Amino acid sequence: MKIALLQIAAQDTLDGTLNKGILFCRRAKEMGADVALFPEMFSNGYNIYGRPVADWVREAIPADHEFIKAFKALSNELNMAIGITLLEEYETGPRNTLILFDRFGKQVLKFSKVHTCDFDVERNLTPGDGFHVADLDTESGIVKVGAMICFDREFPESARILMLKGAEIILVPNACPMEINRLSQLRARAYENMLGIATCNYPISVPDCNGHSNAFDGVAYLPELSDSKDTCILEADESEGVWIAVFDMDMIRNYRRKEVHGNAYRHPRKYKILCSEEINEPFVREDYRE
Repeated sequence: MKIALLQIAAQDTLDGTLNKGILFCRRAKEMGADVALFPEMFSNGYNIYGRPVADWVREAIPADHEFIKAFKALSNELNMAIGITLLEEYETGPRNTLILFDRFGKQVLKFSKVHTCDFDVERNLTPGDGFHVADLDTESGIVKVGAMICFDREFPESARILMLKGAEIILVPNACPMEINRLSQLRARAYENMLGIATCNYPISVPDCNGHSNAFDGVAYLPELSDSKDTCILEADESEGVWIAVFDMDMIRNYRRKEVHGNAYRHPRKYKILCSEEINEPFVREDYRE
């Protein structure tokens, strides 16, 4: 399964962003991609910092906007799944959303960022209602796909829920510096759940971003190797471009049947405190919202 990480910047207008997105999707198809994934909130380039909130809120578009419909049609034309991201118009305030169309132009997954960064301007976004998994039809067969968006990856529960719902691959649109600790988080999410993770970031030309889109296959041990292997199968540089992450789904599935992580040896009855909503010091924050 080949996932194209479209490490590209948005343009100054929605039409310009659309045309650029289409161009790079076509490039991804030429490179053999099964899926093309955009960085976080591509419809407005995640341009929400240093601006009046009212200005960028007006840039929210509905999920059935012509911008989105264009990628729906393109996925069918190219026979390639497309994960397009947007600042979505929503009745309780805009949402940070990913819509995944399969290679026939069918919407199979819609996910809104659950862990909005409420310590900053993302407090003006409406959080998503949960984590979902979909069957994605690819030329090499059905793959179970879920999604996290940026800050979601910092909570082990996000990937854990997706694993428990059957996810084999997690798509992660992103908009922040990909430094060693964030890369380590993604490596851990893949390793502990025995699944693939593909993260698409903006290039260094976008403020507070630095490229380094990446992919981890979660496979650490193979019988033919005397030691563990690096689960990182791709890390891009800082520049704009298309990066192809190749996931060996047969290897991942065989690994999940035999290894010790994921849901193989968990003891959920002993984890009741994880469901507690109580927050104690030193973690109490005045800007926390449910």
